[in-house]
Amino acid sequence: MSSYAQIKEECYEANLSLPRLGLVDLTFGNVSVADPERAVFGIKPSGVDYAVLRPEDIVIVDYDGKQIEGTLRYSSDTPTHRCLFRAFPGIRAVVHTHSRNAVSFAQAGRGIPCFGTTHADYFYGEVPVTRPMTPEEIQGAYEWETGNVIAERFKGLNPLEIPAVLVHGHGPFTWGPTGAKAVETAFALEIVAEMAMKALQLNPAAAPIARPLLDKHFLRKHGAGAYYGQK
Repeated sequence: MSSYAQIKEECYEANLSLPRLGLVDLTFGNVSVADPERAVFGIKPSGVDYAVLRPEDIVIVDYDGKQIEGTLRYSSDTPTHRCLFRAFPGIRAVVHTHSRNAVSFAQAGRGIPCFGTTHADYFYGEVPVTRPMTPEEIQGAYEWETGNVIAERFKGLNPLEIPAVLVHGHGPFTWGPTGAKAVETAFALEIVAEMAMKALQLNPAAAPIARPLLDKHFLRKHGAGAYYGQK
């Protein structure tokens, strides 16, 4: 049995949940799950249909980009995932989708404002959008540079408090402590993107919620003083 069987299984289950939640079309999207102590992660192989994906198909890659285990070619987005694992200590899983409402904000080049408490339950403020990538970044190590522009956008932000980003003209990435939680965050992101879009349609001048309400809803679920849910 593979010594990476546990992260392969977790990665497999998380990837299967993407189409089940309606977050992907065709073969778009992928989930990676890391073992930080061994500095490796599992990721979906490139272009493999979710309907035929098996746990043993998950490819193991180290943080330096070397394929450690697996016969299939890893996802083309692997360098972006690798960059995020290196840039954001404390995360164990990364999700990339082309979910339609979140992508709409990315294509419009705008972040998703925190218009309500649903958003505040998951994200401590606006979900940011990156700057457009330069021609040099696009023509060079494109997927790695995608990770770099995400890391650049998070200077001054806490990626554990805002576990999502929109890559300008591309789509969303989310992350978390487990594959299941990172996928849940991707699902929540798509929900709040749809809500925000409808709010802007109803009131183009809609303003984000007040800081005390943002603080109350985020901090009652996250951090040392959290009291929502069961211990």
